Amino acid sequence: MNFIRTWVLCCFLCWGITADSQIRLPQLVSNNMVLQRNQKINIWGWAAPHEKINVQFKGKTFNATTGTDGQWKIILPAMKAGGPYSMNLSASNRIIIQNILVGDVWFCSGQSNMVTPMERVKEKYPDEIAGANYPQIRNFFIPTVSDVSKVHTDLPPGKWEQATPQNVLQFGAVSYFMAKQLYLKYHVPIGIINSSVGGTPIQAWISAEGIKTVPQYASRVEQFKDTAYLNKIMRPATPRTKAIAPKVTPVDQGMAGPVKWYETGYVPEGWHQFWMPGYWADQGVKNLNGIVWFRREIEVPASMAGKPAKLFVGRIIDADETYVNGVKVGNITYQYPPRRYDVPAGLLKAGKNLIVVRITNTFGKGGFVPDKRYELTDGTTSIDIRGDWQYKVGQVFTPLRQRVGDVESGFAFSAQNEPTGLYNTMVAPAIPYAVKGFVWYQGESNTGKPQEYNQLLTTLIADWRNKWHDNNLPFLYVQLPNFMEVQYSPSESQWAEVREAQLKTLSIPRTAMAVTIDCGEWNDIHPVGKKPVGERLALAAERLAYGDTKVVGSGPIYQSAKIEGNKIILSFTSVGSGLIAKGGGELTQFAIAGADKHFIWANAQIEGDKVIVTSPEISSPMYVRYAWADNPEGANLYNKEGLPASPFRTDK
Repeated sequence: MNFIRTWVLCCFLCWGITADSQIRLPQLVSNNMVLQRNQKINIWGWAAPHEKINVQFKGKTFNATTGTDGQWKIILPAMKAGGPYSMNLSASNRIIIQNILVGDVWFCSGQSNMVTPMERVKEKYPDEIAGANYPQIRNFFIPTVSDVSKVHTDLPPGKWEQATPQNVLQFGAVSYFMAKQLYLKYHVPIGIINSSVGGTPIQAWISAEGIKTVPQYASRVEQFKDTAYLNKIMRPATPRTKAIAPKVTPVDQGMAGPVKWYETGYVPEGWHQFWMPGYWADQGVKNLNGIVWFRREIEVPASMAGKPAKLFVGRIIDADETYVNGVKVGNITYQYPPRRYDVPAGLLKAGKNLIVVRITNTFGKGGFVPDKRYELTDGTTSIDIRGDWQYKVGQVFTPLRQRVGDVESGFAFSAQNEPTGLYNTMVAPAIPYAVKGFVWYQGESNTGKPQEYNQLLTTLIADWRNKWHDNNLPFLYVQLPNFMEVQYSPSESQWAEVREAQLKTLSIPRTAMAVTIDCGEWNDIHPVGKKPVGERLALAAERLAYGDTKVVGSGPIYQSAKIEGNKIILSFTSVGSGLIAKGGGELTQFAIAGADKHFIWANAQIEGDKVIVTSPEISSPMYVRYAWADNPEGANLYNKEGLPASPFRTDK
């Protein structure tokens, strides 16, 4: 018996040694990958200490030996675009990587508008989905993981996907439209590494070394080196740091009775009128967090009866469950995705049909976001479901709060919102992978402190270029679009200040900015018009990264102001073929002020490649602002190439 046990133990140990000695590759080095052309290429991985690694690629053999830490790396020579190729790697095991292309690789990062997938915009761009047959465009989406305690050596599991009508639904829309335009122009493979996380601040994407120049965040990183402190803020609630339970109505009354409120047999009593779309806080229900039910009967024509259909319920804050004739057709657990629910064949009937929406809201104003799509359609006939609905409150509660000592907060510690939290996990492991350049779409989460943003963006650019060991890598980024309510008088704006910070960043060499002041939606921080954003980034890349100097890569960019008597003369770069007021008519969204900086709307006229700004009310003007607002509706200064001017001000 002892002999058998010893034999089994030895076999187990030998198996473990063999397994540890086998080659392991990083997530990015895998089937369907795109390697960067015209640069030396790193291929790296792990195996047992002092293991000999053999790599065969394009008829050549490369060898490496792991160090005592088990790491190895080979460097492939620069190559022209081409493929597909295979790569054979061997040590104590053998790995074959297939369908490799050599082309251009773009590292695309930021927050939710870089994440937003093609699936989210498929109703706006159905032909783009159907026509996405570009197997030489490849996407690697990095799953979210965050950590402030250490730098990770590899990315979380992911894979390279080819652009097909099915796969493209999960591609980031902005990065796909950019890649498509570049591919169609240059006919070289395009690889997208999408490393982005919704709702995250820029400081989370900067390394500990890079952020040392930003004192308020450098000190926070120093705190993370204290293991005891880190364990304290990351561990579950304790008696001193405890969750305060929400005060609730015991159950949702809509689900409590023998007949549920969504069922067709339920007879509504005590329901109130509601105009949909809208928020219940604006229609008689103040300061309510909880569950509110909405119902409406609609008339369905005989031509739709029995057919499959789609129900569009706009956007809802926050979570919903939606029913048609007592059958649940869909639910979404957070506010941002559009509600587009399939109604199965056989469910609709001629005459009266019941739609019920159960909304759960835990913070802010709950309800239906205005100016979205609210209809039932079978593709031929559409029924507008906006208008008079009924509502009834099913459950009332207050938001969950955290008590830390004597301080209450609505938010617990989250590594993805802390400096280095995403750099450590979703940037650092990708650094050995050669890239053409960077694409950045972020800023919404930093609008609360706009004065920091220029320094942070400048720091991130320097940090990433330093980590990739190339200070000339192109850095493209998106200026924030228009968002929130329109203000009809000149005003201050934190969103405008972030746009200004982004504009100032153009002073860094080898950067380019896509202006999107006409691509937003007042009621949606995730606008669906992603195609022009991607295409403007592609234009910027064509000029900056590909050296096509004939390409106009940007709309007009403010350069200087000259005061002559009662007028201010503005000069611009990137005027292209000339300045225009888009749509004709007068220029709008120009404001002017004297020494008191009290801004009023101004008259603005194009003269050649300049804009002349005046007002009969100000005889001694000193300052001009353009499109200086959260949502500067009607801003219409463009160049003839159809690209909008960046918002700006001269008073700072």
